Amino acid sequence: MRIATLIAAAALILAVPAQAKMPWVKKSQELGFAEVKDCKACHVGAPKKGGEMSARGKFLEETKAKKKAAEVDLNWLKDYKGK
Repeated sequence: MRIATLIAAAALILAVPAQAKMPWVKKSQELGFAEVKDCKACHVGAPKKGGEMSARGKFLEETKAKKKAAEVDLNWLKDYKGK
């Protein structure tokens, strides 16, 4: 029983980071970017820190670096020219 509890706790802890940015999808849609339907709009495969990004994701990362911003601003998507 103790092992099952530890496994369940570990699964919850590991699952939280994968869900952490889900509000970004909702925020993107609220801003009018209906094409953003899930994390794959910016990530290739499963989203993870340092993982491969799609063209949209790379655009956001590059814009963040150019603006020396602490966080990505989803309003920048209005300047994204890709699909």
